[in-house]
Amino acid sequence: MPGLLRGMARTAVVAGTATAVSNRVSRRQGERWAAQEAASYPQEPTPAPVAAGPDRVEQLKELAALKEQGVLTDEEFAAEKARILQS
Repeated sequence: MPGLLRGMARTAVVAGTATAVSNRVSRRQGERWAAQEAASYPQEPTPAPVAAGPDRVEQLKELAALKEQGVLTDEEFAAEKARILQS
């Protein structure tokens, strides 16, 4: 019986090692394929965040002041406001 146990233990060690090596090879190959796929597709440009910065706020304040003074009509004010908010 000791020979049988030794043979089973050896088989278990060999099978465990083979499984560990196989898993490592599979994981590394998957990482390579993922890297190749990522490199083959062009990255989409990230849109610039739309935030009301100090420049926009100042422009809108100046625009409102011009409207209050009567320099701009309602249509001109709306058009300029839309232009400032889109840029």
